[in-house]
Parts: sequence; structure tokens; C-alpha cells
Amino acid sequence: MVDKVIGIYNARGSITGELAFLFGRFTGRTECALCDITHGTFKKKTAFSRAQQTLGVPFEILHLDELDSTLYSFKDSAPCVVAVRGSECSILLSKAELALCDSEVERFFDSLKAKLGKP
Repeated sequence: MVDKVIGIYNARGSITGELAFLFGRFTGRTECALCDITHGTFKKKTAFSRAQQTLGVPFEILHLDELDSTLYSFKDSAPCVVAVRGSECSILLSKAELALCDSEVERFFDSLKAKLGKP
């Protein structure tokens, strides 16, 4: 049983972190499949917010600079989605699996629900 799901962006949440990410993306040196799934050009996708609320499991998304000591071990795997079961954490969706979603919210949630064993 999964207590919580945590998405980890391959980006820092500060203003300078966001700017560095945008510059890296523009120059082709940085990518984040989770960012592409959750956000459009300038804001969070409405479809993502709706689906996030109906998942049936708490779902939080964090930037690299928001990770606590438990989640910090996943920073090199970002972007990824981590399952929290009690005090144990494990990758639920890897960077490669997120890329296979092709920025599509529905495909992402279908993959996530399959991993969680939800219809």
C-alpha cells in the first residue's frame, strides 16, 4: 500500500533555479519529462491538477532544492516519481518511463495508476 506519491522535478524551485532550467532547456542541455507533463508553456496544466486530485493517493511534487534527507537520495534519478510506503521510498516511475508519456497527462496517469494497481 502506497501512502504517498512524490514527483521530483529535474529543476530547482528558486527563481535562479527556474532561470537556469529555462536556459538549459533552451540550449538543449537540460530536460525534465515531468515538467513537460505537468506544465504548459507558462503554467501548470489544468488537466494535470484535476487528475492529481482524483488519484486517490496524496500526490506531491517537489523541486531538487525542496528534497528532505530521505528524498535527497533520488536527486540523481530526477525526474522521477517516488512511492512512499511508511518510512520506505522507491522509484515508481523512472526518467525513461516519464519520457515515454510524451508530455501527455492522460498517459502519465495511466502509467501511474498501473504501477499503483488502480483501475
